[in-house]
Amino acid sequence: MLKYVNYDIVFQEIPNETTLAINISNCPNKCKGCHSPFLREDIGRELTKDFLLNLLIKYEESITCICFMGGDSSPKEIEYFANYVQTQSKFNIKTGWYSGKEKLPKDLSIENFHYIKLGEYKEKYGSLKFKTTNQRLYKINNNKLEDITHMFWR
Repeated sequence: MLKYVNYDIVFQEIPNETTLAINISNCPNKCKGCHSPFLREDIGRELTKDFLLNLLIKYEESITCICFMGGDSSPKEIEYFANYVQTQSKFNIKTGWYSGKEKLPKDLSIENFHYIKLGEYKEKYGSLKFKTTNQRLYKINNNKLEDITHMFWR
């Protein structure tokens, strides 16, 4: 069962999108220097379809994307909820996932996502805004990953 801790509208996680970022707890990655170490704990409320639908209704005029921040403990559930957002066609909201893993799970289908970030945070390489980062943000085009990490670099 996935749990969310909080959510907020953000402008930097996905380039050119107004994103509702949902912070998922119980992160198994334990990255050194993590900016949200509290998300390692098994805390928060259960993420449900009803909760997501209420967020879509509440923010439909304000956002263009929903991004699940974490969820590496249950990637199939992240995929399930991304699919759910996609099936709510009235809203036409894109979906993203910030994973701390280096690779996607073999059984994960990317067709329910528009964006996926891969890579654990490594202090010595920095975040996505640094050219030295080990992390990558991909845009999904025709079921293929297109690296758009360079969009963070100024």
